[in-house]
Amino acid sequence: MQKKKILFLGESCRADAITWMNGLKEFGDFEIITWELKTPNNCIYNRILRILEFKIAFFKIRKIIKLHKPDMVIAERTTSYGFLAALSGVKSIAIAQQGRTDLWPENSISLPLKKLIQHYAFKKATLIHAWGSVMTTSMMEANVDMNKVMVLPKGIDLEKFSNNNNADPEKICAIVTRSLLPEYRHDIILKSFALLNQKGIDFLLTIIGDGTQLSNLKNLAKKLNIQNKVNFTGRIPNTALPKLLQQSNIYISMPITEGVSASLFEAMATNCYPIVTDITGNQSWIKHRENGQLVPVDNFEMLAEELIWAFENNKHRNAAVLKNRKFVEQKADYNINMRIIADKYHKLINTNSPN
Repeated sequence: MQKKKILFLGESCRADAITWMNGLKEFGDFEIITWELKTPNNCIYNRILRILEFKIAFFKIRKIIKLHKPDMVIAERTTSYGFLAALSGVKSIAIAQQGRTDLWPENSISLPLKKLIQHYAFKKATLIHAWGSVMTTSMMEANVDMNKVMVLPKGIDLEKFSNNNNADPEKICAIVTRSLLPEYRHDIILKSFALLNQKGIDFLLTIIGDGTQLSNLKNLAKKLNIQNKVNFTGRIPNTALPKLLQQSNIYISMPITEGVSASLFEAMATNCYPIVTDITGNQSWIKHRENGQLVPVDNFEMLAEELIWAFENNKHRNAAVLKNRKFVEQKADYNINMRIIADKYHKLINTNSPN
């Protein structure tokens, strides 16, 4: 029997996308074809080029569909690749909202246009992924047919992200695994550790990944005189991430907006204690001083205080990380969740296939 084919529209190098595609190959035996915009969205000039590329993307995607004849199209972000999927003409379409809402930034002058694009994508989609319940609020506000919505995270590989944590218990060994983009507020994290340094508290801060803020953040670390205690790893293969998490006792994530973070699940799986921003997406998984800590957005003084509290309350952390591991085993097991998603795709394809 010939393999079913899926056309994936999105940034195929992203860890989330790789997890999605690998799970479909492993548990659904799908053949995956990928397509993405080539122009990076990192400056005004490139954004203009990206818009022009987006306008001709429809014709490129139609050409790929004619050549490969995919049985299904899947796409991330309802306001970009999801819209292109909706225009593709393929009967089975799954789109995934990436954040609490894809209508971002919320003060954008193009918001009315994005709403129209998103509405069309929602209407044409056969299946809409909400990786967590926090995403469903904006979907209901947009009058989405909730019968098409699947609320389930992709999950993480619990064998790779095992709970064999060996972090040095004598000092704060913190890790940040979010992309080095402005919305993840790495500068707030660095400022909080500068306060810890002034108090004579020993630490090692590992910042993983790449992004537009890398140079600025390295300069800030020098300005704050903590460069010797901050390790910027740059981009690393996803296979190297579990070991670095297992060498850390505190995970930090300070975004100003959040949907469902796979990196938070990875930290919870590896017994790395989470301290994250007090926003809706994180509140779904973290209860303050129960299984982690919540910090107001952009408050580096409070982050420093919470870091000190977490480090001084070792018994609390030990109990919390055990609770978190059980949680991800029950709710975010890649082997279970991706099998469910792959089975759903097969059912959609069979339902929409001509007899």
